[in-house]
Amino acid sequence: MAKRIASSLALWAAVIAVLWCFGTTGAVALTAILSVLTLREFYRLQAAADFAPFARLGMFFGGLITLAPWLEARFGGPARHFASHSLLPLATVVFAIRILSERSPEKRAPALSSTLFGLAYVALLLQYLVRIATPLPGDEIAANGRLVLCIWVVAVAKFCDTGALLAGLAAGRHRMAPSISPKKTWEGAAGGVILAMGVGGAIAWLGRDLLPPEFTPLHAALIAAPVAAAAIVSDLIESIIKRQANLKDSGVAVPGIGGVFDLTDSILLAAPVAYFLFGLR
Repeated sequence: MAKRIASSLALWAAVIAVLWCFGTTGAVALTAILSVLTLREFYRLQAAADFAPFARLGMFFGGLITLAPWLEARFGGPARHFASHSLLPLATVVFAIRILSERSPEKRAPALSSTLFGLAYVALLLQYLVRIATPLPGDEIAANGRLVLCIWVVAVAKFCDTGALLAGLAAGRHRMAPSISPKKTWEGAAGGVILAMGVGGAIAWLGRDLLPPEFTPLHAALIAAPVAAAAIVSDLIESIIKRQANLKDSGVAVPGIGGVFDLTDSILLAAPVAYFLFGLR
């Protein structure tokens, strides 16, 4: 637990420092790096499950897919071919061709499906964090306000994890998904959602000068509930993937937490849910 707390504090300090020094560019770059590193571990899990994904080219496509909204906003027309709706079909064509000569018959379908699933589940979903961070022409919200919303999403997702852990240890009785993650309980989930709502409301109050007037602490706390619920589901999905590979953690990059995938797991589903609830363009 001490290692987990120390790692969490160090990571939050690093995130705040990057956003403070580099603003939107820092947020986008950090998200893209996390996307590629998460994909790296995701593909390792798929390889351990004997699915033989195309990891290196998958990470390359994944980085571009995550960066796509920022590239389009920054470079306009010339960058339209980087858009996710173009990159994902292109990746599908490339990997469909590659499986014909680079995978044995029994590995072709698993290789294609596992590679593309990584692009959709990791890279495309983290793209929504980039969409939240990227200012657009005619925005009603300032660039710094978008950064506050990014912090809001990550904080709601990760504090839901923390609240679920603490509440589960203190009062967990009824197991939520014993065949997937035996230690998770409904009491823990409820505690996680409640803490996430409190954190969401607090960030909205602290950032009130940068956020839209309608994003009140009450509004922020209410929409934090479905975002936190999505984070819980996202965490369970990672548990399913790790169980399939027969591994406890996705890696050892973060002391006390595990791998990068263990760090980003709850954000994957939380980011698109938050994006749509924010009503951003």
